[in-house]
Amino acid sequence: MPAVSSHPRTPRTGASSARICISALSGGGGKTLLSLGLARAFSRQGLAVQPFKKGPDYIDAAWLSLAAGRQASNLDPYFLSPARLRALFRHVMGRSGARLALLEGNRGLFDGMDVRGSCATAELARTLDCPVLLSLDCTKMTRTAAALVAGVRNFEPGLRLAGVVLNQVASARHEGILREAITTYTDVPVLGAIPRLRENPLPERHMGLASLCGDDLSPQAQEILEKLADVVRDHVDMDRVLAIADDLPALPEEPDFWDETAWTGEGQPVVCSEAPAPAAGAGTSPRADAPRIGYVRDRALWFYYEENLEALRRAGAELVRLSLLDDAAWPELDGLYLGGGFPEDWARELSASPHLARLGTLVARGLPIYAECGGFMVLASALERDGQRWPMSGIFPVETRFCPKPQGLGYVRADVVLPNPYFPQGSVLRGHEFHYSLCHEPAAVSGRLDHALRLRKGTGMGRDAEGHGRDGLVSGRVWAAYCHIFAPAVPGWAPRFVELARCYRQERTGG
Repeated sequence: MPAVSSHPRTPRTGASSARICISALSGGGGKTLLSLGLARAFSRQGLAVQPFKKGPDYIDAAWLSLAAGRQASNLDPYFLSPARLRALFRHVMGRSGARLALLEGNRGLFDGMDVRGSCATAELARTLDCPVLLSLDCTKMTRTAAALVAGVRNFEPGLRLAGVVLNQVASARHEGILREAITTYTDVPVLGAIPRLRENPLPERHMGLASLCGDDLSPQAQEILEKLADVVRDHVDMDRVLAIADDLPALPEEPDFWDETAWTGEGQPVVCSEAPAPAAGAGTSPRADAPRIGYVRDRALWFYYEENLEALRRAGAELVRLSLLDDAAWPELDGLYLGGGFPEDWARELSASPHLARLGTLVARGLPIYAECGGFMVLASALERDGQRWPMSGIFPVETRFCPKPQGLGYVRADVVLPNPYFPQGSVLRGHEFHYSLCHEPAAVSGRLDHALRLRKGTGMGRDAEGHGRDGLVSGRVWAAYCHIFAPAVPGWAPRFVELARCYRQERTGG
């Protein structure tokens, strides 16, 4: 199989035009191996690759970022309209200066939220007019592979099925039969054949390297990515993949992604839109009097969308990266953002952290805190895992208990039913959840806590008496929920958070 040349071909289309989507028939179909291998192989040949991950995902996005050497961005049809997804794509490509966009899908190509395939990878590929490279698991399969490829090719109109890479190929004879069957019965080119590997080169990504080392992963991750790149280089026709990605029309022009006035009311699922938003094209350099919002990004908490951080900057905040796992002094803060992550892996260290002990004092002074999932676990009274109970900050009188299986997984749709500082009562909030812990209310508070979110979809912190999921604990200026949000789909969140921080700064300084 020919490999990419040592002097890779430069895409001839515009920076926002050269693009390829990697998908499979199902989860576990080899798309992550192929995506990471292509990203690293192209990058080490000198081609600038901008990675994208379809759907809500922090872990695979971290691997893609490391593979390509550029921060991955998420594209999710659940949160944004087709036009704004294209605007985000163009914005990220323009910011990165990359010449090739590599998008990894999720689940199976046509798997969405309903029988129509809403929010599926196929829908996103059509939105971006992006060719699809299908990773096909060929375990114990020969001629049936042609039927599967033909079915995918003809299932939905408007999808560019540009090629297939055979995966889990047992032998040269097996590869030959597969290639002949697919080329005989379909017009889809076979662009590679990856042999069955003796060992899975990718660790289990939830409780593996990502959970133990944060988004920096670990030195072992670089070695893994180099091996994946070698496999793809040796078994995939990378020149043809690049030619397919390049042979595309430019995407249509869209309004500036961050011009909220251009997007409100155009059909996307916008909520909280009555909050003031920064002007179109607003810069991200903070003013001298900008409120300072810290965000904890360390091995325990590192689930953040870059767009969430950018939204806070554009709303006028100065952001400061912090850690709960070291003794370095924090600067004076006007707000604190606690993202998700794996606090259960660092419960002992978190419980002993002087910063954790200080949170109660900061909350008593009125510091605004916004906490998602792992951040919520830090604000609980205790975290229990494997029979051990570790005291946390105690901001909320609940405990979280780690479980061996996910307790909440997927998209969230919630009604905001109580007043709170971050979201208007009566609005509808879209988000997602992915947590292995459950929330336990001690007998002393059971049934007495109010939750700001009533879930139409999702699990949250448990069920109310009517069977609705509930989430979102509020105490003063503190918000804690299992639900993660994507800031561009909630345009009022960042301005409100920054305004709270500005008010706190005035109280703190007397200005």
